Amino acid sequence: MTQISDSAPAGAESIRTTATADDPRLAAPAVAPARQADGAGLRHVLARPYGVMAEMARMRRQSPFYDSRVDEIAGRRIRIDGRWLIDFASCNYLGFDLDREIIEAVPEYLDRWGTHPSWSRIIANPRLFTEIEQSLSELLGAPDTLLLPTISHIHLSVLPALVGQGALFVEVHAHSSVHDGAAMALGRGATVRRFREARLDRLDRALRACRLFPRVIAIDGVNSMTGNGPRLAEILAVARSHEAVVYIDDAHGFGVIGERSPAELTPYGLRGNGIVRHLGQSYDDVVMVGGFSKSYSSLLAFATCPTELKDYLKTMANPYIFSGPPPVASLATAQVGLRVNAERGEQARLALHTLTARALAGIRSLGLATLNSSGHPIIEIPLTDPGPDHADALGAFLFERGIYVTVAPFPLVPRDQVGVRVQVTAANTEAEIDTLLDVLSDAARRFPLRRLD
Repeated sequence: MTQISDSAPAGAESIRTTATADDPRLAAPAVAPARQADGAGLRHVLARPYGVMAEMARMRRQSPFYDSRVDEIAGRRIRIDGRWLIDFASCNYLGFDLDREIIEAVPEYLDRWGTHPSWSRIIANPRLFTEIEQSLSELLGAPDTLLLPTISHIHLSVLPALVGQGALFVEVHAHSSVHDGAAMALGRGATVRRFREARLDRLDRALRACRLFPRVIAIDGVNSMTGNGPRLAEILAVARSHEAVVYIDDAHGFGVIGERSPAELTPYGLRGNGIVRHLGQSYDDVVMVGGFSKSYSSLLAFATCPTELKDYLKTMANPYIFSGPPPVASLATAQVGLRVNAERGEQARLALHTLTARALAGIRSLGLATLNSSGHPIIEIPLTDPGPDHADALGAFLFERGIYVTVAPFPLVPRDQVGVRVQVTAANTEAEIDTLLDVLSDAARRFPLRRLD
């Protein structure tokens, strides 16, 4: 296995085997306590949370926003422990989870295909997979697509397969599951380095010094915390000058943003075909990963690729060979969802943009700052004091006032991003946005929320 040292090549930041202030995901496991005389081995396993996992364990025990049980839904309202709350933590951006046409189409698929095709894909494929891949490739304008159950499956299998024993450069703010894929690539012999999008000059120097091939640069599309997109044209220019592939996780962009056109109804563009088309780029030297679990409210994910690469990945990506496929209901909602997107997707994106703009304008009118500079429906409202007590108290206050959001403490996010994340969907209402703003107005008087300059 390739070793990673604390010293990086010129311009690069190395992934370290010990904790760093800005990358706690890579912290080393805590040393297990000495074995007790009673030999209770499980006790030692339970004593090992560290880094992000330690914070997740604390939040799960203390926060109503983690590991909560939803007993009922009504539109974008959810019932937890007898309390109804407005849901601003959902990723069902287009509201397809509540779309009657999609819901009512599922029984016909179940009658035809049963509940689940239990073959692994390498053994046999219901033709639904081929049909969805063909429709998806046309929507994206990509040469071909490969379907796997989840984006995490793709990061843990496709990303290491692309890198092999070459070099992987991971943007530090990429999603945690991308970093998990980098760890898998490292275990298979790749060299892994970190970089910051703000310092592409350092990435350029690191690539110039690199003697390994293949070379892959892994980034987020629409970032899951800020809602902002990458400097894709500049990153692609650097990558192509050094014969590198750019690997993009566009989980939160696919379905929401798409190709630009004079006919577009909103700045989100048309068709929801993702960050590559939205920013006017091609799929040359690009693998874009996206999922149906957000905008399309279905369990399915994809990677764009040339057909030759797709055939290679069929024997290199473990989930294609060894994992069970998504259930038929997920294939149904994905396929019907693609049809509904073609027919009514622009109306859903118009509603989504209108509600998001209302929320952002209201937050700014309160004098509050957000990390969102894009207008996309992910609105992070940071605290000026990142201490866990403030984040927990803010979350509890919102919960008590009937607002369900995502609380984002350190080290789940960098210290300057600690706060709450609001996600708007097309199924929210103007009244729900106004209630959110009323509650945030009260919260702004009680908590150290970041203010506009």
